Amino acid sequence: MKIYTLEREQLLPISIEAAWEFFCDPHNLAKITPESMNFTVLSDVPQCMHPGMVVLYHVYPLGRFPFQWVTEITHVQEPYFFVDEQRFGPYKFWHHQHHFTPVAGGVKMTDLIHYVLPMGIIGRMLHYGVVQHKLNAIFSYRYAELERHFGTM
Repeated sequence: MKIYTLEREQLLPISIEAAWEFFCDPHNLAKITPESMNFTVLSDVPQCMHPGMVVLYHVYPLGRFPFQWVTEITHVQEPYFFVDEQRFGPYKFWHHQHHFTPVAGGVKMTDLIHYVLPMGIIGRMLHYGVVQHKLNAIFSYRYAELERHFGTM
């Protein structure tokens, strides 16, 4: 089993409280996900997450092939940190840490993701041919959308 890691950092010219207010709402994820993925929250969820909250999403990561993705918010330390973990979906394992750190003039946002693909050797080949590229594209899009929404530092 191969565990892959994706880490991204971004500086935003907003307070940690403003960052938390935006990122604690599961519906805002659709605003920073490429439209081509048709990302939709299907669950009735509160405006701000809490530990134990389960969220059902519908997403099209590979064009016409839809996935239902179920995540659980497992850890929350407002306004500094939360973790979502996939319970059902396209990955064998998905653990996504979201960190918010105050810095001069704003907040540093860090995404740290550990994930495992299904299907053994086939999954590893798909990682280098498709999945790694797709995840990088999603997080590059997210970076640009956050800059568009909040500005740059």
